[in-house]
Amino acid sequence: MAHAPHVVGVSGSPTAPSRTTVLVDEVARSFAEATGGTSTTIELAPLLADLGAAPFRSGLSARVQEALETVESADVVVVGSPAYRATYTGLFKLFFDHIGQYALIDKPIVLTATGGSDRHALLVEHQMRPLFGFFQSLTLPLGIYAAEADFKDYAITSDDLRERINTAVSRTLPLIRSHIDPETIYAPVEFARPDAF
Repeated sequence: MAHAPHVVGVSGSPTAPSRTTVLVDEVARSFAEATGGTSTTIELAPLLADLGAAPFRSGLSARVQEALETVESADVVVVGSPAYRATYTGLFKLFFDHIGQYALIDKPIVLTATGGSDRHALLVEHQMRPLFGFFQSLTLPLGIYAAEADFKDYAITSDDLRERINTAVSRTLPLIRSHIDPETIYAPVEFARPDAF
């Protein structure tokens, strides 16, 4: 690869500890390990008051500015939110309202979500994917949803969930590699001359 990628996770949970943060962090670390990169997880809960302090990005605190810039400069972004009223949290939306409109174009985005039961699983497809469609991001095809039963004491205990994470990583790794290092797919190709046959 051209460089060691930086995978940034964003947990939109307004609480701590949080199963969403555990999931986002695990997925971000899994992608970082698979690509030989590093990972950082940003928890939005501690930024709640700061995010609500000003209507425009220029008025936000230095730590919010740093979090926004970290996401915008990432090679891969893993986003996650708990299900609140059938969608992502207001905190999650407020944070991404301040992300530059063109900052995530073609950036690989891994979608994750958590909820009390499997009936919230469509949050990934029906709410999160359209949001990052607005940003013109490269949302990876396999989203990862986890229910409360997949955790115990804020730790992943479900083998099925771990398998879904591993599958999402392995199946999307070639796509991420080609995005981070375009030369792997755009290398010159030697074609035989027609008169060589």
